Amino acid sequence: MSQHIALSAAQLPASGARAGLQIDGRNLALFNVDGTLYAIDDSCPHQGASLLGGDLQGRMIQCRAHGLRFDLASGCLANVSKFDLAAYPVEVCDGKTFLLFPADPSQESGQ
Repeated sequence: MSQHIALSAAQLPASGARAGLQIDGRNLALFNVDGTLYAIDDSCPHQGASLLGGDLQGRMIQCRAHGLRFDLASGCLANVSKFDLAAYPVEVCDGKTFLLFPADPSQESGQ
């Protein structure tokens, strides 16, 4: 079961931009890629470097620390499954934006 965390308009990045969020003690990175929102943990699973400032190419984010590349939609490391990170669905309903956050941490995607 997921929690629907409402995001305010001020929290939503413009197209091509990104924003940092803190939800339930977790640092998240929210990306707007051509009008589609993607939310991931803002911590590279390799050594914990922030992904928020990484190099964004399409929906792939590259960690500045060691160059690992992750798909924002799935949280999967490009071509490898060892270092996946959590990716959180973002839903727009009746003009409101919600981050779907797992009620149980063991239900996170990428885990």
